[in-house]
Amino acid sequence: MKEGVMSTDTLIADRIEIADLFTRFALLLDEKRWEDAATVFADDVAVHSPRGGELRGIDKVVGFMRQGEVEGQHAQHATTDLLVDVEGDQAAASANSLVYYYRDGQAPHFTGGLRLTSTVVRTRAGWRFSEVRITPAWTRDA
Repeated sequence: MKEGVMSTDTLIADRIEIADLFTRFALLLDEKRWEDAATVFADDVAVHSPRGGELRGIDKVVGFMRQGEVEGQHAQHATTDLLVDVEGDQAAASANSLVYYYRDGQAPHFTGGLRLTSTVVRTRAGWRFSEVRITPAWTRDA
């Protein structure tokens, strides 16, 4: 194998792990498992969103997610259309996210479509988001 060229097996494994990272992120949000944030974010993560502005560092990101909780409201995130471009120990990855907000046993009262663009990095613990940009595409009130 040429120096600097990844094997196909490594590239496929990386893409699968990055796809799993997006799924773990969605489940962390849905299950409000803020204590597990280090399983998806690098310590120095930067998150850019219309609601939170620019947040730097895992503690600020977790604080923002905690304060956004609404009593009795749940969310279900569905991630689709994942694109991944791996360059060594870093990758550009993007996806669409459909978010459904609901109360127990009720149909969603608010739905939104988002575009997620990110930089992910390989760490000793696996792939982690180092930067996430959240761009709303649409919303719908029930």
